[in-house]
Amino acid sequence: MGRKLDDLIAALPEDRRERVDARFEELRGEVESLGDLRRAAGKAQAEIASVLKIKQPSVSKIEKQADMYLSTLKSYVEAIGGQLELVVRLPSRAPLRIERLGDVVAPKAVSVRSVKRAAGGRNRTKAARAG
Repeated sequence: MGRKLDDLIAALPEDRRERVDARFEELRGEVESLGDLRRAAGKAQAEIASVLKIKQPSVSKIEKQADMYLSTLKSYVEAIGGQLELVVRLPSRAPLRIERLGDVVAPKAVSVRSVKRAAGGRNRTKAARAG
């Protein structure tokens, strides 16, 4: 007859049981994928699709992606009722929280003419310089 896990854990010394319980709680707070995260939030793919104004198969595709834009991840997390935080941990510093990436306002368009003007008005081609 096989032994039950509960019996095995009960037979461990108390300090060992406490470490096992602590590790269990640590692992219980982790998820492996966006699908796990969605299920932990108690949401269905159809609900997420409705919030994001996309179709359910697109939610499935997002959940299977190995790489995506942070904006996509942020939208997904907010659709399940969460908030995304980006934290950078450097070896010799306290964790740093990034509030936003890039500029909030799109950069001003730069014309070819303004680039040539900034370069001192030189707009000759290689052929013209060589000749």
